[in-house]
Amino acid sequence: MLTDKIRLSGPETTDPEDYLGQSLGVIFPDDITNQHGDLDHAVIYQSPRFGDIKLELADPQGADNRKLFSHFLWNAGIQLAEFIEEEGDWDVRGKKVLELGAGTGLSGIVAARAGAESVVITDYPAPEVVANVRKNVEVNLPEEMRIGREGKPATCLVEGHEWGRLSEDDSFVQGHKGSFDVILVADCLWMPWQHKELMKSIAWFLNPGGKAWVVSGFHSGREKMAGFYNAALLTEHGMEVESIVERDPEGREREWVTERKFEGVTDTERKRWLVISVLRKRG
Repeated sequence: MLTDKIRLSGPETTDPEDYLGQSLGVIFPDDITNQHGDLDHAVIYQSPRFGDIKLELADPQGADNRKLFSHFLWNAGIQLAEFIEEEGDWDVRGKKVLELGAGTGLSGIVAARAGAESVVITDYPAPEVVANVRKNVEVNLPEEMRIGREGKPATCLVEGHEWGRLSEDDSFVQGHKGSFDVILVADCLWMPWQHKELMKSIAWFLNPGGKAWVVSGFHSGREKMAGFYNAALLTEHGMEVESIVERDPEGREREWVTERKFEGVTDTERKRWLVISVLRKRG
């Protein structure tokens, strides 16, 4: 089970609601938690290769920043990290990697540990969100990866980036056009109004032939994410779908479709599934 790799670290609670939440997985074994952690409880990702990765969660200030939901670890991020660990088609060794909408930064941290040549982890440029990602990088990566030494640059950096904002006075944006071999995107498709902006950033930062690994959950509904794979949007930005499937926490896969009637199936069943896709930038 995908979520078996997650545990929480923090003070024990006596809140009856928390006890109820912890018992739901026993009462309803088909139910699955999609979001993990809170301000009092760090998330521990139990990596078979790298040991425990401890992830603190941000405390976004202001209603608008909290609506971005970067203050949780989502199952899509766990799945993407697991893929990178297992290598195969998701091997990052020797590659230049960018993470967009990082949240806790888990996928980028695992990519750095897994041998990427360089990693840049980005999220919305709210100071508290970026600072939290930097803290997670500092806790989970050795100093030489974060700072560099003996003339070698740092392997992993953290930057603020708002999707689609490619201004000429942004040194990070202008200095990294077409720079990355792989872009990591985990659970960023639940805002349909941001699909074009996200695609714009992906196309800007990818080098020709580069790939975006996009994983997203159905917890917000199939319709909200389907527009991201619209043929016109992909073509406009020089992108194409190389592969796309649906996958559940046990690893079972089925064909991706833009519409699926869940006749007799509850929300509990729907939210178990993730969309796993690889986009490629045309040469």
